[in-house]
Amino acid sequence: MTRSDTDGRNYDPNAAHAFPDERLNDVLETVTDDEEIQAYLEAQNVNPVTRKGYNDHGAKHVEIVRDRALCLYDLLKEQGVEFNGASEQGLNERDEPVIVALAATLHDIGHVVHRDDHPYYSIPLAADVLERFLPSFYETPDRVRLTGEILHAILCHHTEEEPLTLEAGVVRVADALDMERGRSRIPYERGGRGINTLSSQAIEGVTLTNEVDRVVVEIEMTDAAGVYQVDELLTAKLRESGLESHVRVVAINTHDGDDRLVERIEL
Repeated sequence: MTRSDTDGRNYDPNAAHAFPDERLNDVLETVTDDEEIQAYLEAQNVNPVTRKGYNDHGAKHVEIVRDRALCLYDLLKEQGVEFNGASEQGLNERDEPVIVALAATLHDIGHVVHRDDHPYYSIPLAADVLERFLPSFYETPDRVRLTGEILHAILCHHTEEEPLTLEAGVVRVADALDMERGRSRIPYERGGRGINTLSSQAIEGVTLTNEVDRVVVEIEMTDAAGVYQVDELLTAKLRESGLESHVRVVAINTHDGDDRLVERIEL
């Protein structure tokens, strides 16, 4: 399978990539079998979904964010973008996608404490997980440096914090790419009719592709309400991510009715 087969939506460990992927693939396989990590991914959905009625922040959300983070990273590497997180710590290129993948996996585990301010609760919890998980792959000096980079990316998926690395910027943007129709189905089915729910229902699909000089995130929507979702969620995450000059967002309204107010908008 190639990237074009998945439209930049799903990471395929068997595909050709623009980066060394052997270490990443070993890490991902271990994550899948890690009992503690999988328990967190289930438990972290209780506060946002069961208790507050928000949309999914559990295992499915993490899978989507991680896949799209790795696809975005791959496309950026294909563009020749140089990442700085691993390199400035004296780590190898093969460690860049590990930072991205593990930060995407653990970015929301703070929800087990509370939905509010969850990125800050994620830091100590993720640090404990990484202290146990990483020794299978890294010696102590590299483990310390890698942990710091992963925690930085976790913290900076929150728009209040400024990413200082492109690895962190990728995770931040990818967190907003889980926006397709039905991803707000829980509040919608409970009767929610706010702009967040309605705009999310208008998003039909998200694809990532490469153009000449940047990655294009194309948002297919069936109603102009989707513009709110794109602008308030995705462009807010892209802003100050460090990726502004490398990523272009295009929203396309595919609705054929006479009431179509927005046909195409670039953000």
